[in-house]
Amino acid sequence: MPQGGAANGGINTGEAHSARVYDYILGGKTHFAADRAAADDLTSAWPKLPVSMRINRATMHRMGRWLAEEAGIRQFLDIGTGIPTEPNLHQIVQGIAPESRVAYVDNDPMVLEHARALLASTPQGRTSYLDADMRDPDGVLRSPELQATLDLSRPVAVTVIAMLQFVEDASALLRGLTSALAPGSYVALTTATADITPDEVTEMARRYTERGVPMYLRTRAEVEELLAGLELVEPGVVPMNRWRPDADAAEIPDTDVNMYAAVARVV
Repeated sequence: MPQGGAANGGINTGEAHSARVYDYILGGKTHFAADRAAADDLTSAWPKLPVSMRINRATMHRMGRWLAEEAGIRQFLDIGTGIPTEPNLHQIVQGIAPESRVAYVDNDPMVLEHARALLASTPQGRTSYLDADMRDPDGVLRSPELQATLDLSRPVAVTVIAMLQFVEDASALLRGLTSALAPGSYVALTTATADITPDEVTEMARRYTERGVPMYLRTRAEVEELLAGLELVEPGVVPMNRWRPDADAAEIPDTDVNMYAAVARVV
């Protein structure tokens, strides 16, 4: 842990953390000087980063709505939740189906501090927060909190939004999660790529990695490989602005995003 780091109940304030960088760029209040410095540095490398982060959030909302409305999913497992930014996933899906049950997973102490915002479920449904490492999918799936919230014998939607770029062996992570899911379950993800704006995003990833947050950029083919064995939902792996955009939304150029989005079904 870097010098000047351990403070505020074990939170490392001296080193940037992806959840707090994300919060700062989205206009939140849960961040420290190291996070702001990192965010400013990343944005100087690729000035459209704040735009892309907002599009990522909107993509999560569309995915949640599609999973609840079109796929009929009533159980959700959100991996790498981050600092709560309303509307959160449970607010999206319980607005459609109040009986929906949502389990949030993260292992950042600051997310834990704010977890009460994730627990405001409808009376008909349920939400829970699990303080766990997503790189241990078996531990996540076997946790008492998750098992008290979700019935893994029935379909579950696993959402992994803007997280896999921080996981080197993302394939093993997804295999570990999907192996325990019932047929008819889904995986929804967004993850970073340099395919669209290679020079700027590659430089941004290099700077993030230098600050102690390794960032793994993936091609479209690599993202498709992560979902091998699952049934891709149309339109497949696409720049996230192109994943089922709202009919009345203004068209967003691909160069405004640095992530692919995809939803796939467990068969």
